[in-house]
Amino acid sequence: MPVRASIDPLHWETQFFGISSAIVRMSDDAPELHAEELANWSRVQAKIPAQRTDWLDALQALGFQLVEGEIDFRLTVTDSVDPQAEIATENDIPQLRKLAAQAFAQSRFRAPWYADDASGRFYAQWIENAVRGTFDHQCLVFRDENAAIRAFVSLRQLNGSEARIGLLAGRGAGDILMQAAVHWAHARQLNTLWVATQMGNIAALKRYIQSGAVPESTAYWLYR
Repeated sequence: MPVRASIDPLHWETQFFGISSAIVRMSDDAPELHAEELANWSRVQAKIPAQRTDWLDALQALGFQLVEGEIDFRLTVTDSVDPQAEIATENDIPQLRKLAAQAFAQSRFRAPWYADDASGRFYAQWIENAVRGTFDHQCLVFRDENAAIRAFVSLRQLNGSEARIGLLAGRGAGDILMQAAVHWAHARQLNTLWVATQMGNIAALKRYIQSGAVPESTAYWLYR
C-alpha cells in the first residue's frame, strides 16, 4: 500500500545532533510519500500507533526500520502525602546532567542511528532545560545523607488539567518520585498525569502500574 504522509523538518535535532533530520507524519488523507523525497534527509523518523500494522508494513517497504516501542500511561491525580522533594536549582545542573546521561544512555537516540554519546548528551540537555524551565517546567530532586542527588523527576504542565512526566530516574526511588510528581500536579489543581516509557523497560512499566497508572496508547518509532 502507498505511504501517505507529510515531512516536517526537525530543526532542533538537526542542530543538536549534526544530522539533517525530519519526521514523517502519517495520515490517510495526506499526499503519497515517495522514496526520493526521503533522500533529502540523513535521518527520517516516524511514530505510528502500534495497531496501524498497515502503516508499519508500508514504512518498512520504504526502508524504515523499527527502533523501539513506546507505551503512554495516564494517571488520575488525587490528594497525596508530600514526599518533600526539593526543586532543583542551577547549582544542581552539573550533577543532574551526569545522572541523566548515565540513566538514559540507551534511548532511541542510540547507536547505530546516532553517535555513541548522543543519547546521553540529549538527556543531559533535557534535564538542564527542565531546571531552567525550558520545555519541562520544573525538576524535583531527592538527596542522600551527603546532599548528593539520588533521584530526580522533571514535569511539564500541558494545559489547565494535565501534566506530563518528562524524565524520571533514581535506583529504588520510583515510588517516591511518582508521589512527588502526583503531589506537584495536585498542588496545581491538575487531574491527569501522563508518562511514557519504552515497551522493554519492565521496571518502569511495573512502577507506573503499581502507582495506579493505566496504559492509554502504544506506538512504534521507526527510522530511515
